[in-house]
Amino acid sequence: MNEKKPKRLGVVGTLVWDTIKLRDGRPAPVEEWGGVAYALSAFEAALPEHWEIVPIVKVGSDLSESAWAFLRSFPRMDVETGIRVVPEPNNRVELVYTGPDRRTERLTGGVPPWSWAELGPLASTCDALYVNFISGFEMKLDTARSLRSGFPGPTYADLHSLFLGVDSRGLRFPQELPSCKAWLRCFDAVQMNNKEFDLLGRALGDPWELAAQIVGQELKLIAVTLGGGGAECVARAAFGCDPLGWPDTRNRDATSQPVTREIAPLEGAEAVGDPTGCGDVWGATFLSRLIGGDQLRPAMIQANRIAAMNVGHRGAGGLHQHLGGRLSPQEDG
Repeated sequence: MNEKKPKRLGVVGTLVWDTIKLRDGRPAPVEEWGGVAYALSAFEAALPEHWEIVPIVKVGSDLSESAWAFLRSFPRMDVETGIRVVPEPNNRVELVYTGPDRRTERLTGGVPPWSWAELGPLASTCDALYVNFISGFEMKLDTARSLRSGFPGPTYADLHSLFLGVDSRGLRFPQELPSCKAWLRCFDAVQMNNKEFDLLGRALGDPWELAAQIVGQELKLIAVTLGGGGAECVARAAFGCDPLGWPDTRNRDATSQPVTREIAPLEGAEAVGDPTGCGDVWGATFLSRLIGGDQLRPAMIQANRIAAMNVGHRGAGGLHQHLGGRLSPQEDG
């Protein structure tokens, strides 16, 4: 009897070599893989068993061997399809923490964005796509539009670094998202944190009013992470939680529809430790739970819980084991 062919989740993002300073009060800097590694770890821990993970990542030739070794440490990841080694230096980020949730971020290196000619054939091997804007340069708007029209499966995007500019020294700074409505309409569901959500509404008034206006048959869900406050979502009232059904309402005439807001406060005390990658872990867990059949609020509650677990682990190395409950924080070391 043949085994059922696994479904495939494509994960578009950037693998970053992080140098982290003053994390959870420790003076010694730490160097490790980060960026999309956090989302990949959460998907490894949370996706239903019949799903396979397909990283779609460009890696600089200077760090390609280390990147291959890291990616091959995940048990159910197809690392042959979507990894491309490029001659440009790999993305590197220096994070300096100035408080529990405040940091400076300096970007160097830089792999080129995906064109649709490159991305389209890789996306076609997948049943669903998760796009994580780690650098903010993973793709340009025209490629995202082509993805919308050319990929028939569901799409979920964490818009995070689209809200970050880069100055002449490589330092990242918050910025409003140009063509924000166009970006939002490129995906079935999007995620951002509360600061990014405020930037989204700065030029257009109340961000929640904007969310209510734009959520509908094309963009169906906006998820906003609130740090220690948990998370909140805006969805159209007829929102279907199964991502595989999201494409069914595309390309229909826009109609005014009621929306619903769902709030999931963080249960228990806010965790103390390393907050790096919490938003990525939250989004990957949230999408995994929806794929697994959860309704909106239970999926948010579980994403809150797993993101809080991430705070108790330093870095992305071994994170999938920690999030899957196979290691204790003491064993993580």
